[in-house]
Amino acid sequence: MASNTVPGFTCQANGKDTPGRVSGSGRSCRHQSESEPDVGPTVKSLARLCSRDEGERAAALEELSQGVLVCLEMDRPGTARLSKETLLHLLRLSRSCPLQEVRERAIELLRTAQEQGVEVPRALASGPSAFISAKQMPKEGLDQDILIESFLSLGRVDHITMVMALHPAYLSCFLRTQHALLELDGPLPRHWRQYIAVMAAARHHCTYLIQQHSAGFLEAGGEESWLSGLEHAPTKLRSLQTLNKLLAHRPWLITQQHIQELVCPGADPRWSLAELIHAVVLMAQAHSLCSFVWGCGLHPEPDHIGGHTFEPPSPSHLPRSPHSPAHEDGRQELVDGAMEVEVLMKRMVELQQQEEECTQEEMVTRFERERSESIPTAVVRGAPPDRVLRLVEDPEFRYEDFAPRGEQSPPTMRAQDYSWEDHGFSLVNRLLPDMGQLLDEKFQVVSNLTYHRMAMHEGVDTHTLRKALWNYIHCLYGIRYDDYDYGSVNVLLERSLKVFVKTMACHPEQTTARIYHAFWRHFRHSEKVHANLIVMEARLQAALLYTLRAITHYMR
Repeated sequence: MASNTVPGFTCQANGKDTPGRVSGSGRSCRHQSESEPDVGPTVKSLARLCSRDEGERAAALEELSQGVLVCLEMDRPGTARLSKETLLHLLRLSRSCPLQEVRERAIELLRTAQEQGVEVPRALASGPSAFISAKQMPKEGLDQDILIESFLSLGRVDHITMVMALHPAYLSCFLRTQHALLELDGPLPRHWRQYIAVMAAARHHCTYLIQQHSAGFLEAGGEESWLSGLEHAPTKLRSLQTLNKLLAHRPWLITQQHIQELVCPGADPRWSLAELIHAVVLMAQAHSLCSFVWGCGLHPEPDHIGGHTFEPPSPSHLPRSPHSPAHEDGRQELVDGAMEVEVLMKRMVELQQQEEECTQEEMVTRFERERSESIPTAVVRGAPPDRVLRLVEDPEFRYEDFAPRGEQSPPTMRAQDYSWEDHGFSLVNRLLPDMGQLLDEKFQVVSNLTYHRMAMHEGVDTHTLRKALWNYIHCLYGIRYDDYDYGSVNVLLERSLKVFVKTMACHPEQTTARIYHAFWRHFRHSEKVHANLIVMEARLQAALLYTLRAITHYMR
C-alpha cells in the first residue's frame, strides 16, 4: 500500500479533463495557467478534511461544498465546471470515508452534480473484495476507529485497509511498518522507495499495487517517464532486477555473489548495505502484499483504472460479480462444510493429546514427503497489460517447486542454522534501525492472533492449525524446523487448503474465486483473511531469510 495522493478538486474549462495531482501535503503538482479559472474547491480544504480537529474539518467540508456548487453554477461555455479528478475524488469519499459527515456530503454533492446534468462516475464494485460480501466488512463500532485513524493519517481508506480491518491488531502493525518503509527517514529517497515497490508488484502482475505505488511515486516527485518502462529508470534501480525476480519467485537461489555484485567497492553503480537492505525489505514486502491482494480478490480502488465508469447502469443490469462462484447444490455444500469442521476439530484435539515421539530420521522423511508433494495450481491467467510488462525484466522467470519430484534439489535451509529470531532480526535492525522491530512485531502478531473460535465453535485452541500453516509455507520454500513433525501438516491441511496456500504463496496472480471458496467452506471470511495474513507474513519471512543469509555470508 502506497503513501497515497490527495487529488485536488479543480474546475476546468468547458468540462474537458485537465489531469493534475496534488500531493498529500496539499501542494499542487500541476500549476494552473493564467487563463484557467481560479474557482472551485481548494487544495487547502481537501487537506483540512483530514484534520484531527472537528471544527476545522467542518469548516473544510463547508468550503469543499461551496467550491463544488460554484463550479456547478458556472456551466457556460468558456467558464469552469467540475473536473474528472474532482468527481473521482468525491466518488472515493462517498464510498470509503469512515467519517459519516464527509461521506454523506460527498454523496449529496455527486447527486447534485448529476441533477445539474453532469456525468458522474459510479463504482463498478459494491465492496473492496470480489470474494467477500461488502456486508461483512467492518461498518460500525470499534472496528471504525482504525479506519478513521487511517483516513486522518493517509487521506484515504483503501481496500487493503478495509479487509485487514477484520483484524485490527494486525492492521495497526502493518500500517506502522508501511509508513516506516515508505515515509520515515531512511537511506533511500522516497520516490525510489515507491518505484522499487512498483517493480516488485509488477513481478506478480498486481495492477492494484502498481497503481497505488505509482501514485505515491508521482506524489514524491518521481518522473512520470519512469513508469512507462524500466529503461527510463536509473541504472542503479535497474540493477535490482535479478534480486527482484529471485526474491519474488525463487529466493533459495540468492547467494553471496548476488549481494557482492551490488555492494562491493568495484560495483557500478554501488549500493551501500543500508540502501540494499531497505530495497530488499521493500521488494519482499510488496511481493507478499501481492499475495494478499490476489488472495482476497481485491477490486481496483474506485478512483483507479478499472474501478469506475461514467456509463449509467443498464436497466437489466444485475450486480453479480463474475468472480462469485455458483454452486449447484448449496444445501449439500453446507452439510459437507460442517462435516469438514468437525473432522478438523477432532484431528486438532488428537494432535494436541498425542504423546508419541518420532525419530529425527522420520521427521526428515515427513518433511521431504511434504516438500515434494505434487499440488496443482490454477491455469495461468492471460498476459498482463503492456503497461505492466514494461516494468518486468525476464517475465518468463516464475516460481518452480523447491524440490520437484525426482530432481536434484538445493540444500534445505535448517531453521536452526539461520533463523529470524537468532540472525535476521538483529541484522535488519543494525542496517535499518527499528525496521527489525517493526517486522518482528508483525510476525509475532499474526502468529499469535487468535479469537479462540473456529467456524461455529467457540473456546478453541487453534495454535496447532496456525503453526501448520506457517510451517507448510516455509516447507514450500525449503525451510525445515528440526523440532516440528510435518506429519501434522498432512493431518490438518486438507488438499483444497493446500491448493489455495500454494497458489497464493507461489503463484498469487493465479488465485481465483473458485480456489478461495473451495477451502474451509463453513468458516467465516475473517478466518480466511487470517489465513491469508499468515501466508503473507510466512512468505515474507522466508524470502527475507534467504537474502539476509546471503548478506551475512558476504559480511564475514
